[in-house]
Amino acid sequence: MFSMGLLLTHQGKSLPGEKPHLGKGMKLMSMKLYVGNLSFDTSSNEIQTLFAQVGTVESVSLIEDRETGRSRGFGFVEMSSSEEGANAIQKFDGQEVGGRALKVNAAKQRENRAGF
Repeated sequence: MFSMGLLLTHQGKSLPGEKPHLGKGMKLMSMKLYVGNLSFDTSSNEIQTLFAQVGTVESVSLIEDRETGRSRGFGFVEMSSSEEGANAIQKFDGQEVGGRALKVNAAKQRENRAGF
């Protein structure tokens, strides 16, 4: 059986950080955001609570140093739609959290890195 879903894009193109998200028979575009300049003491729960002010947070991933386990001061937040992602960028980019001005923008696709 063929099912047709709704695909939300901007002028036929997806934005950086967007990816298809299936839910209840419809395709929606979630949006992954880069969040930088975080205090090393900022927790995933704090970021979840902050970004939930503008929409549904699908996931939060704070990046840690492999050897020390200490925060590297940045992470990624996945919002359930590109509209919520855009709202989060507008609201939180430059906002001070933990004494530091956040840098929030659409996450870019990870480039292939040469192996060692």
